[in-house]
Amino acid sequence: MPAAQILMPAPMADDVVAALDDRFMLHRLWEQDDREGFLRSVAPDIRGLAVSTLAGRIDAAWFDRLPALEIVASFGVGYDNVDAGAAAGRGIVVTNTPGVLDDEVADLAVGLLLATLRRIPQADRFVREGRWADGAFPLSPTLRGRRVGILGLGAIGKAIAHRLAAFGVSIGYHGRSRQDGVDYRYYVTTVALAEASDVVMAVVPGGSGTRHLVDADVLAALGPDGVLINVSRGSVVDERALVAALLDGTIGGAGLDVFENEPQVPEALLAMPNVVLLPHIGSASHATRAAMGRLVVENLTTWFDEGRALTPVPETSRR
Repeated sequence: MPAAQILMPAPMADDVVAALDDRFMLHRLWEQDDREGFLRSVAPDIRGLAVSTLAGRIDAAWFDRLPALEIVASFGVGYDNVDAGAAAGRGIVVTNTPGVLDDEVADLAVGLLLATLRRIPQADRFVREGRWADGAFPLSPTLRGRRVGILGLGAIGKAIAHRLAAFGVSIGYHGRSRQDGVDYRYYVTTVALAEASDVVMAVVPGGSGTRHLVDADVLAALGPDGVLINVSRGSVVDERALVAALLDGTIGGAGLDVFENEPQVPEALLAMPNVVLLPHIGSASHATRAAMGRLVVENLTTWFDEGRALTPVPETSRR
């Protein structure tokens, strides 16, 4: 039987490309001079898509053009770049890469919280710019005695909570429903969580259901000593409301690994001394990205060898 034909719209890691090239007939769309013409020529035979966020939105328009498509293997635990509902309606399975990046993102989230509260990047610049000789660095806020609210107590949220417990902080959470077997206090709304917290850490998936979940009301409830940490998706936070809240002192600071229009970051945020900004690096270690890439390959391989996917997303898990 000839190898299944897989389309990769945008470049992925070299080891992912090599592994897929070895197992399938891989088409690299980004290498084509006439991408539209090339896509027309191969579209009827494409049975699998390997995508990352660099591929842009994978939606019904894509599915309409690929009549033989069976599976979309997405690189990342978040898959809001893929219209999983539209895929499910066409019998197409969508997979992501959960589990293998939970610890890495949780580590980064705690590091970002500490960096934001203790102003570690600002202190580093203070030394590099030779200002230490002119006087001591200003005192910073502390993690001691903080109440941390985790917005989205999934696998990554639980890993963050486990780490934070060692710091002796109190922990609460908000999600779609209360979780059995969880000792942390549950709050029914995001505003209630923010009112009871000094730190809100956003760890929910992206997508229409969580768009601007952190809005002006949540930020106001968090208060002038409060800190927002976002390691989920930029769409989860109303960025305009966040900028306004930081400018007028509604909240005390923010640590952001994600933004609404990446890689564009609002100029106002760049100028703020009470904000720590990272370039979406939550899972960006060599080991974790390699594990994510292997899972993309394994999902495609298992699907075409055995007719099952290892990590289907909930919308398509029945396929």
